[in-house]
Amino acid sequence: MEFQTKIILLSMAVSFIAALVVIPILKRLKVGQMERREGPQSHLKKQGTPTMGGIIMIITVLLIGILLCVNYNKSEDSIQKQIAIHLIPLILATVGFGIIGMIDDLKKLIGKNTDGLKPAYKMLGLLIVSVGFSLYLTQILKIGTDIYVPFFKTSLLLPIWLYVPFAVVVMLATTNAINLTDGIDGLSTSVTTIILTCLTVIGIILKIKEITVFGSILIGTCLSFLLFNLHPAKVMMGDTGSLLLGGAIASMALYLKMPLLLIIIALIPVLETLSVMIQVKHFKKTGKRIFKMTPIHHHFELSGWNENKIVSVFSFITLICCAIGLMAV
Repeated sequence: MEFQTKIILLSMAVSFIAALVVIPILKRLKVGQMERREGPQSHLKKQGTPTMGGIIMIITVLLIGILLCVNYNKSEDSIQKQIAIHLIPLILATVGFGIIGMIDDLKKLIGKNTDGLKPAYKMLGLLIVSVGFSLYLTQILKIGTDIYVPFFKTSLLLPIWLYVPFAVVVMLATTNAINLTDGIDGLSTSVTTIILTCLTVIGIILKIKEITVFGSILIGTCLSFLLFNLHPAKVMMGDTGSLLLGGAIASMALYLKMPLLLIIIALIPVLETLSVMIQVKHFKKTGKRIFKMTPIHHHFELSGWNENKIVSVFSFITLICCAIGLMAV
């Protein structure tokens, strides 16, 4: 536990320093948040707040990840070398998603609109990373294609031709869900930090060192970023951060063979996604809305909840869900 604490503290320090350097640069470059006109009117005052803060996360994950991989690789212990090898795909997949998000953010800023990358190009990028990670797990690391079923204490063995598409869907769905959760100051960061902590604890319980190490890097990164992202936010994570965090959660869950657990511990992102799907389908069918606005955090915002209350309640729900998730393992 002492070792994990050191990694968390080191990541917090690197993330904090990176934020102090990156945020002023984003301000100078006028990399400001682009708010949707059809979104909550209260958000228009956020126009111009530095975005693409996910760059801070990319820098931290890469620096600490490379440092630890080099350190483990220098060891004469074969187990330590193995940890370094297994950390690489987790880091690459997470940063890969972050880079796609960064390209999307840059496209929005250059074009001065909220559209960003064309959906087809964005999906292609996400597919490449997802398929690459899934094949690396099964063909290079050979971790198997079994999926743990929460509460039933059993696993389902999927054939490779079914596992890879399933894993890809998990990664695409998770990144999209975290992206939708990133709608108000500190919400996505708070909820994600709790989910990452839950997955890291599972790594500790199962003695999967690479997950413990990787999770600790992300927890420290998010905790520091949260200092600048809580309401009123000094920086927004943008798609750079939300896709990175979604990719990290999906990668860890798949590595642990527990993607089904995300239905429980990531209930808030799941509900955010469902609220959008339900709203769109119902509106197309009836011309009426079920929610005042989606994703669902905007519904509560327009119902009179302030941003801090939404973040607190959604984080508490996530905490309870993660406690249930741990009991399901």
